[in-house]
Amino acid sequence: MGFFSKSKNMDVKTYGNPVLRKDCEPVENITDEIRELTEEMIQCMYDENGIGLAAPQIGINKRIFVIDTNVDDEAVYATPGEAYLSPKMPLALINPEIVSVSGPDIPFVEGCLSIPGVNATVYRPDVVRLKATTIDGEKIDLECGGLLSRCAQHELDHLNGVLFTDKAVEEEVETSKDKLDKLKAANQRKLSKKRKKR
Repeated sequence: MGFFSKSKNMDVKTYGNPVLRKDCEPVENITDEIRELTEEMIQCMYDENGIGLAAPQIGINKRIFVIDTNVDDEAVYATPGEAYLSPKMPLALINPEIVSVSGPDIPFVEGCLSIPGVNATVYRPDVVRLKATTIDGEKIDLECGGLLSRCAQHELDHLNGVLFTDKAVEEEVETSKDKLDKLKAANQRKLSKKRKKR
Protein backbone atom coordinates (compact mmCIF):
# COMPACT_ATOMS: atom_id res chain seq x y z
CA MET A 1 0.00 0.00 0.00
CA GLY A 2 1.28 3.51 -0.87
CA PHE A 3 2.09 6.37 1.44
CA PHE A 4 -0.83 8.40 0.14
CA SER A 5 -3.67 8.28 -2.37
CA LYS A 6 -4.14 11.60 -4.17
CA SER A 7 -2.82 15.10 -3.65
CA LYS A 8 -6.31 16.41 -2.99
CA ASN A 9 -6.38 14.13 0.06
CA MET A 10 -3.00 15.39 1.30
CA ASP A 11 -3.84 17.64 4.22
CA VAL A 12 -1.39 19.44 6.46
CA LYS A 13 -1.36 18.10 10.00
CA THR A 14 -1.67 20.79 12.64
CA TYR A 15 -0.42 21.51 16.14
CA GLY A 16 -1.48 18.81 18.58
CA ASN A 17 -1.31 15.96 16.05
CA PRO A 18 1.11 13.37 17.49
CA VAL A 19 2.71 12.71 14.08
CA LEU A 20 4.43 16.11 14.39
CA ARG A 21 6.30 14.96 17.49
CA LYS A 22 7.88 11.80 16.09
CA ASP A 23 11.47 11.26 15.00
CA CYS A 24 11.28 10.41 11.32
CA GLU A 25 12.83 7.32 9.77
CA PRO A 26 15.55 7.49 7.11
CA VAL A 27 14.66 6.80 3.49
CA GLU A 28 16.44 3.60 2.45
CA ASN A 29 15.94 3.90 -1.31
CA ILE A 30 14.66 6.62 -3.63
CA THR A 31 11.87 4.70 -5.31
CA ASP A 32 9.19 5.80 -7.78
CA GLU A 33 6.84 6.00 -4.81
CA ILE A 34 9.19 8.41 -3.01
CA ARG A 35 9.51 10.51 -6.18
CA GLU A 36 5.74 10.67 -6.52
CA LEU A 37 5.41 11.57 -2.86
CA THR A 38 7.81 14.51 -3.20
CA GLU A 39 5.94 15.78 -6.27
CA GLU A 40 2.73 15.71 -4.25
CA MET A 41 4.47 17.45 -1.35
CA ILE A 42 5.73 20.24 -3.61
CA GLN A 43 2.23 20.76 -4.98
CA CYS A 44 0.83 20.79 -1.44
CA MET A 45 3.48 23.32 -0.37
CA TYR A 46 2.49 25.63 -3.22
CA ASP A 47 -1.24 25.12 -2.59
CA GLU A 48 -0.67 26.23 1.02
CA ASN A 49 1.53 29.19 -0.01
CA GLY A 50 4.51 27.77 1.88
CA ILE A 51 8.24 27.82 1.15
CA GLY A 52 8.93 24.49 2.84
CA LEU A 53 7.09 21.33 3.84
CA ALA A 54 8.36 18.30 5.76
CA ALA A 55 6.96 14.79 5.35
CA PRO A 56 5.56 14.53 8.91
CA GLN A 57 3.44 17.60 8.20
CA ILE A 58 1.39 15.45 5.84
CA GLY A 59 1.52 12.40 8.10
CA ILE A 60 4.52 10.63 6.57
CA ASN A 61 7.19 9.49 9.02
CA LYS A 62 10.14 9.82 6.60
CA ARG A 63 13.20 12.07 6.53
CA ILE A 64 12.16 14.17 3.55
CA PHE A 65 11.42 17.82 3.08
CA VAL A 66 10.67 20.00 0.08
CA ILE A 67 11.71 23.61 -0.22
CA ASP A 68 11.48 26.62 -2.51
CA THR A 69 13.19 29.73 -1.17
CA ASN A 70 14.14 31.08 -4.60
CA VAL A 71 12.16 34.30 -4.26
CA ASP A 72 14.38 36.40 -6.53
CA ASP A 73 15.90 35.12 -9.77
CA GLU A 74 18.29 38.08 -9.87
CA ALA A 75 19.55 37.67 -6.29
CA VAL A 76 23.25 37.61 -5.50
CA TYR A 77 23.82 34.90 -2.91
CA ALA A 78 26.36 35.03 -0.11
CA THR A 79 26.97 31.29 0.21
CA PRO A 80 27.78 28.47 -2.25
CA GLY A 81 24.66 26.55 -1.22
CA GLU A 82 22.29 29.39 -2.07
CA ALA A 83 24.05 30.05 -5.40
CA TYR A 84 23.98 26.37 -6.38
CA LEU A 85 20.60 25.25 -5.05
CA SER A 86 18.34 28.28 -5.56
CA PRO A 87 18.14 27.97 -9.37
CA LYS A 88 17.23 24.26 -8.98
CA MET A 89 14.19 24.91 -6.80
CA PRO A 90 11.72 23.53 -5.94
CA LEU A 91 13.89 20.88 -4.31
CA ALA A 92 13.13 17.65 -2.52
CA LEU A 93 15.86 16.69 -0.05
CA ILE A 94 16.21 13.15 1.24
CA ASN A 95 17.80 12.29 4.60
CA PRO A 96 18.99 15.88 5.16
CA GLU A 97 21.28 16.76 8.03
CA ILE A 98 23.02 19.85 9.33
CA VAL A 99 26.60 18.92 10.12
CA SER A 100 27.83 22.29 11.36
CA VAL A 101 26.70 25.87 11.96
CA SER A 102 28.52 29.20 11.93
CA GLY A 103 27.95 32.90 12.32
CA PRO A 104 25.79 34.63 14.90
CA ASP A 105 22.28 33.53 15.86
CA ILE A 106 19.92 35.71 13.81
CA PRO A 107 16.36 36.60 14.90
CA PHE A 108 13.57 36.13 12.37
CA VAL A 109 9.79 35.94 12.71
CA GLU A 110 8.74 32.45 11.63
CA GLY A 111 5.42 30.83 10.89
CA CYS A 112 4.46 27.28 10.00
CA LEU A 113 1.83 25.60 7.85
CA SER A 114 1.17 23.25 10.76
CA ILE A 115 0.55 26.13 13.18
CA PRO A 116 -1.69 28.50 11.20
CA GLY A 117 -2.14 32.00 12.52
CA VAL A 118 0.86 31.87 14.86
CA ASN A 119 4.13 33.75 14.31
CA ALA A 120 7.05 34.27 16.66
CA THR A 121 10.72 35.21 16.63
CA VAL A 122 13.23 32.36 16.47
CA TYR A 123 17.00 32.79 16.80
CA ARG A 124 18.89 30.45 14.48
CA PRO A 125 22.51 30.21 13.26
CA ASP A 126 23.16 32.40 10.24
CA VAL A 127 24.95 29.73 8.17
CA VAL A 128 24.67 25.94 8.14
CA ARG A 129 26.48 23.16 6.33
CA LEU A 130 23.71 21.08 4.80
CA LYS A 131 24.16 17.48 3.64
CA ALA A 132 21.40 15.65 1.79
CA THR A 133 20.52 13.64 -1.29
CA THR A 134 18.34 15.20 -3.95
CA ILE A 135 15.43 13.28 -5.44
CA ASP A 136 17.68 12.68 -8.49
CA GLY A 137 20.26 10.97 -6.31
CA GLU A 138 22.78 13.81 -6.23
CA LYS A 139 24.73 14.08 -2.98
CA ILE A 140 25.05 17.65 -1.75
CA ASP A 141 27.26 19.03 1.02
CA LEU A 142 27.06 22.80 0.95
CA GLU A 143 27.31 25.88 3.12
CA CYS A 144 23.95 27.66 3.09
CA GLY A 145 22.91 31.04 4.43
CA GLY A 146 19.97 33.42 4.19
CA LEU A 147 16.40 32.20 3.82
CA LEU A 148 17.64 28.79 2.61
CA SER A 149 19.51 28.24 5.88
CA ARG A 150 16.54 29.38 7.94
CA CYS A 151 14.03 27.20 6.07
CA ALA A 152 16.30 24.14 6.07
CA GLN A 153 16.71 24.41 9.86
CA HIS A 154 12.96 24.81 10.35
CA GLU A 155 12.11 21.81 8.15
CA LEU A 156 14.84 19.63 9.62
CA ASP A 157 13.44 20.37 13.06
CA HIS A 158 10.15 18.86 11.85
CA LEU A 159 11.98 15.62 11.02
CA ASN A 160 13.11 15.47 14.65
CA GLY A 161 9.68 16.15 16.11
CA VAL A 162 10.51 19.77 16.95
CA LEU A 163 8.23 22.74 16.17
CA PHE A 164 9.30 26.35 15.80
CA THR A 165 7.26 27.27 18.86
CA ASP A 166 9.64 25.10 20.93
CA LYS A 167 12.51 27.44 20.02
CA ALA A 168 10.72 30.76 19.67
CA VAL A 169 10.84 33.68 22.09
CA GLU A 170 8.72 32.41 24.97
CA GLU A 171 6.83 35.65 25.57
CA GLU A 172 5.71 35.76 21.93
CA VAL A 173 4.51 32.15 21.98
CA GLU A 174 2.58 32.89 25.16
CA THR A 175 0.54 35.54 23.34
CA SER A 176 -0.67 32.80 20.96
CA LYS A 177 -1.55 30.32 23.72
CA ASP A 178 -5.29 30.48 22.96
CA LYS A 179 -4.72 29.65 19.28
CA LEU A 180 -2.39 26.79 20.17
CA ASP A 181 -4.86 25.41 22.70
CA LYS A 182 -7.66 25.51 20.11
CA LEU A 183 -5.56 23.69 17.52
CA LYS A 184 -4.57 21.05 20.08
CA ALA A 185 -8.18 20.57 21.22
CA ALA A 186 -9.38 20.21 17.62
CA ASN A 187 -6.82 17.46 17.00
CA GLN A 188 -7.78 15.67 20.19
CA ARG A 189 -11.42 15.65 19.03
CA LYS A 190 -10.40 14.22 15.65
CA LEU A 191 -8.33 11.47 17.25
CA SER A 192 -11.14 10.65 19.66
CA LYS A 193 -13.60 10.25 16.77
CA LYS A 194 -11.18 7.94 14.94
CA ARG A 195 -10.81 5.72 18.00
CA LYS A 196 -14.57 5.44 18.39
CA LYS A 197 -14.96 4.31 14.76
CA ARG A 198 -12.56 1.38 15.27
